[in-house]
Amino acid sequence: MELLELPEQSTLILACHFTGIFDVNRQSVLPDDDFSLVQNWVDSILNLGLTAVLFHNNFSEITCAQHAHPNLHFIRIEYPNTFNPNVFRYFVYQEFIELHLAQVAAFFVTDVGDVTLCMNPFVQPLFLNNPNALFCGDEPKTLQNDWMYEHGTHFRAQMPDYAAFEAEFADAPLLNCGVFGGVTSVMRAFLAGLCAVHARFNDDNRTAFTGDMGAFNYCVRRHWNDRVLHGAPVNTVFKGYEVDRGDCWFRHK
Repeated sequence: MELLELPEQSTLILACHFTGIFDVNRQSVLPDDDFSLVQNWVDSILNLGLTAVLFHNNFSEITCAQHAHPNLHFIRIEYPNTFNPNVFRYFVYQEFIELHLAQVAAFFVTDVGDVTLCMNPFVQPLFLNNPNALFCGDEPKTLQNDWMYEHGTHFRAQMPDYAAFEAEFADAPLLNCGVFGGVTSVMRAFLAGLCAVHARFNDDNRTAFTGDMGAFNYCVRRHWNDRVLHGAPVNTVFKGYEVDRGDCWFRHK
């Protein structure tokens, strides 16, 4: 992976954009080299004076040059087909942060097609006053719902305590992995645990569900439940399309 020259104590927003691969969530294959698919995400970050790192597999050199900006870094990644893109991105983030530990103080990782920034999260009192917290998005539903039950089919068969986790946190708010972040020490530890779960239990997933939401909720609730902060002001209501809301850090649809 490319090593970036970053200032000390950098704060970053990271995302992956992999195309040419069937997306089981969108039920489609995204076209290659179409910057419009990430334009809103990029604009929202640059407009706040923040720095974005976009990992991709199919943007051309011409497209990268056309959208060059001092605060936007493109890193080309060869997609290996070992995991679906929704899961592979966590291994990308883990590798990147291990290479840049000395430079990065804090970061968020987000979905790229339906997430935009409304505020700079790194200067907010809630963020600054909770350096040991993991911040993430959520949804206006509980973990116990039909979609998540289907989503957990593979893990339920592979992980000895997954069903017990589902029962224990059935009434807990459903956390959304489309937005999560924190200081680098927190994120480094969390990504290590998340990647370990996927590497051990999700490399042979042949179901119609990626497992990203199941593994995320499992890791947070099992190991970070006393330190997770979610919902407003971190994120707007998921699928609420709250265009005019400006009191949250991230807008997720």
